[in-house]
Amino acid sequence: MSQKKPNIIQTVTSYGKQLLGFIRQRVNTDEDAEDILQDVWYQLSTVPEIEAIEQMSSWLYRVARNRIIDKYRKQKPESLEDFGYEDEDGEFHFKDILLADDNTPESAYLKDLFWEQLNIALDELPENQRQVFIWNELEDQTFQEIADRTGENIKTLISRKRYAVRHLRERLESVYREFVNY
Repeated sequence: MSQKKPNIIQTVTSYGKQLLGFIRQRVNTDEDAEDILQDVWYQLSTVPEIEAIEQMSSWLYRVARNRIIDKYRKQKPESLEDFGYEDEDGEFHFKDILLADDNTPESAYLKDLFWEQLNIALDELPENQRQVFIWNELEDQTFQEIADRTGENIKTLISRKRYAVRHLRERLESVYREFVNY
């Protein structure tokens, strides 16, 4: 055990900053990056024989990638803000269109089209999913506030919103494709 600790300390010192930078580029917040980095260090500390790891940097980055993927799989309620796709210029978000200040005829048309399609897609949802989505995303109410209002369990509300977001993503994907190919 005494041999294991210096190796861990040396590894943390050698790779800590680079690994944190790698993780930060792939998650939304510094807190998430630090949590994932801590998970990587914890997993390293549980390896019975650290000396058996031939390529330490490869091992660390692979574990970090896996933790990032796990985080996105377990991600809590999805947000309209996270609704985006990549095009040839980088990432495109509908939110960028909705908040654009350029007041051009094209942006006004896109905003109107988006809201029209969003309202049609919202109307297709069951009432309880639609309402949770509207309160949380459009009216900025927390799940706790919604739970207090409705008497529903927070996990139930989160699940309803997740189903709503999935439906809206599928439904609005065609609108996105029209934007990109327009």
